[in-house]
Amino acid sequence: MHRGLKTLIVAGAAALVMAPMQARADGFVSPWIGSAFGGGDGVSNGVSTSELENGQTTFGITAGGMGAGIIGGEVDFGYSPSFFGDKTLFGSNTVMNLMGNVIIGIPIGGQKGAGIRPYLTGGLGLLRTQIDGGTLGNVSSSDNGLGWNLGGGVMGYFADHIGVRGDLRYMRGFNEQDLGFDTGDNLRALRFWRASVGVVFR
Repeated sequence: MHRGLKTLIVAGAAALVMAPMQARADGFVSPWIGSAFGGGDGVSNGVSTSELENGQTTFGITAGGMGAGIIGGEVDFGYSPSFFGDKTLFGSNTVMNLMGNVIIGIPIGGQKGAGIRPYLTGGLGLLRTQIDGGTLGNVSSSDNGLGWNLGGGVMGYFADHIGVRGDLRYMRGFNEQDLGFDTGDNLRALRFWRASVGVVFR
């Protein structure tokens, strides 16, 4: 991993840890499951684009805190097995993200009891690809790249400490990522949408 990327991730984590104490008073943890879609990396080489753009199962966890329930930070971890498509073509292939974000929302109904909180979120972090095997070259390749994400959603609480969360966000790498096989002339920065739902604990 490049030194600059390590520095960015460490700085983001430190910023969250050093956030004002009031941010922790309205913290949340949300395990989720969803679908990654509309992505791909532009591989041509005889592979149909649809092989790269079909929705793939993804899951992860998001945790953060918001000062006065309005603005704060979050860390988002996502893992997408078979992201690029069929294992026959790509072998064991995954995409992982670890992002440090700013989150802004308004608690409608207050910070206690039932209520909803629409929010916007965005930030920077790691996008990692991993490919092992497959008929496209029988290669083993991993790549760590700097990426960004932007999205939004809503948290809906049934009571003081539990609710549900729906989230939609766009993720994109800043640079082309090395997938370890001939990608022709259409290689582009990794990018995809992710829609997810999960339980949220406040």
